[in-house]
Amino acid sequence: MDDKYFYEKQKPSHAPEWVRSMPIQSGRRGDHRVIDYILCDDLPTLAWLANLADLELHPSLALAEDPDAPTVMAFDLDPGAPAALGECCEVALILRDTLDHLGLECHAKTSGSKGMQLYVPLNTAVTYEDTKPFAHGLAKVLEQRHDLIVSVMKKEARKGKVFIDWSQNDRHKTTVGPYSLRARPRPTVSTPLSWEEVDHGAGGGAGDLVFEAADVLERIEAHGDLFADVLDTEQELPDL
Repeated sequence: MDDKYFYEKQKPSHAPEWVRSMPIQSGRRGDHRVIDYILCDDLPTLAWLANLADLELHPSLALAEDPDAPTVMAFDLDPGAPAALGECCEVALILRDTLDHLGLECHAKTSGSKGMQLYVPLNTAVTYEDTKPFAHGLAKVLEQRHDLIVSVMKKEARKGKVFIDWSQNDRHKTTVGPYSLRARPRPTVSTPLSWEEVDHGAGGGAGDLVFEAADVLERIEAHGDLFADVLDTEQELPDL
C-alpha cells in the first residue's frame, strides 16, 4: 500500500477480448479526448479487474449507452478536520429532509474513506445541465441556513465544516461505487447505509459505520442490497 499507484480509465491493451468496453468522449467542454471505458457488467470482468488489483471502482453517474444522461444526482460530503464522519451524518440528515420536502428520496453510503455520498435516483429524462445547477443551488441554500455546511471548494473554508460537493454531477467526473474497496492500509468499503444507521452516526456512533469486506458480505446477507432502489426508482427533478 505504500508503493506507487495510479488511476486508469483507458482499457489496457492487454485486456482479454471478452472484456467489453465503450469509447466515450470524456473530457471537459471543448476537450474531444476519447477514452475506451471498460464495461464491468458481468462477474468474469469484475474478477479480471480484481486480479489486476483494481481495488477502487469509480463509475460515472450515467450509463454507457447515454453518457450525457445521468441516472442519479449525487452529493459528496467531504469533512474538513476536525469535522469527520459524524458531522457528515448530520449533514446527510439535513439533505435528506430537504430533498424529502422537494418530493425526492435519496440513499446514503459511506465513501469508505472519511466522508459520505448521497444519491438521488432519477432514471428519467435529465442531463447534467439539469442536475449540476440543482445540486449547486441546494448546497448554497443549505450553506446559508446551517453553520456546519459549506458549498465552496476552497480548502481553507472547510475547517470544521462539511463541504457538500455538488460538482460530481458532471460528465467527466466519476464517484467511488457502492461496495468498492478503498486502496488504504485498512481496506474499508464504500457501504450503503440505512437511515437509522445515519441517525446513529449523527448521534455519536459514527465509529460503528466503518466496514471491511467481510462486514459488508454479512450486511448483504442480513439486509439485502440497501442501494438496489437507486437502479430503478424513477423521480423527476422539481423546477426550482
